[in-house]
Formats: sequence, structure tokens, C-alpha cells
Amino acid sequence: MRPDLDIVADLVGRDQRVLDLGCGNGSLLENLITERNCSGLGVEREIDDFHACIGRGVPVTQGDLEEELPRFGEGDFDVAVLSLTLQAVRRPDRVLSEMKRVAPRLVVSLPNFAHWKLRSALVFRGRMPVTDALPYQWYDTPNIHLCTIRDFEALARDQDLKIDRRVLIDASGRRTPGIANRIPNLLAERAVYSLTA
Repeated sequence: MRPDLDIVADLVGRDQRVLDLGCGNGSLLENLITERNCSGLGVEREIDDFHACIGRGVPVTQGDLEEELPRFGEGDFDVAVLSLTLQAVRRPDRVLSEMKRVAPRLVVSLPNFAHWKLRSALVFRGRMPVTDALPYQWYDTPNIHLCTIRDFEALARDQDLKIDRRVLIDASGRRTPGIANRIPNLLAERAVYSLTA
């Protein structure tokens, strides 16, 4: 399991009904089910990852999360998770709105496009950056809505979501040192949020 998914799992907690949107190969949901007594469902678009979930015994539906979300009822889950996927959806605002409709708690992680490495790549190379956190070229990236920590927090406020907890992490998924908390938009490569409606 990716190191940042341990942080996501900690924010989800135990004994929760979890909807994991863009669940990838299902490693997070498998951990939540087997180690934390959660129940849940994953939604995954990529067919290879969908089959990986099936192979792990993880309950999953195959499809685009933006199309699948409206099919769930209000309050069907305790927690909705969106891990490193917000930047790849067409309408992040609508996705957050739908997530809070189906679950009172949200756990969202995202890359921070304002990190100093990305800024310096633009300034000094004059090209779109490629980093561990954003490993694609501009022409083949699935990331269509890159944002900064400040952008996401403004969107959360606009969506009437309360930020209960924010964990700043580096590209490897580990917590950043204390100084990043002072200027997170510049020093954190990624962030993980626990939010409530």
C-alpha cells in the first residue's frame, strides 16, 4: 500500500462504511476491511485496476466515479474517500458536493501544484513540471484540474465543508517536517484532508 494511504486509513478510522472513489487496485479498501473492520465499496474506471480489486476480494464497481456517484443514496456511507484523484475529475466541485451527499465525512488527498519544485520548474525551465507527485507530461496527463492547497481549501469553504484535519506530506507519502505547516502552499507536495459537511 502507498505510504500516504496509511494516513488516509488513519483518517477513515475503524468500523466505518466506506466509499472509495478511484480506488485503484483496491489496496486501501482491502486494508480498511481486513485491518480496521470497515465495510465498503470501491469505484474504479480503469479495467486492470478493477480486475486487481476483484482479485483482492474487494467489493468494487467499474465505471467513471462522476457517473457512479449520483447512483448512491443520501447517507449510504459513513466516509467517502478520494485519494489523489480530485485533479483528474471533470468537475471537482460537483464531486465534492456528491461526496458530502452520500457520506457525512470526506477524506481527500491531492497534489499541491504550488510546491516550490513545480514553481521553479516553470520559472527556470519554462516547461510544465514532471515530478514524483505529478509524473506525467503535459500532453498525456490524466490531471485536468491541478490546484494548490489554498485553492482546495477555498473550494472546501465554498462547499460548506469543515476541515477537521490536514496532513501535509511529501511526494513519497510521508509527513512533512514541521516547517511545512507554516507555509504549506510552498513546502508540501501533497495534502490529505478530513472534512465534514
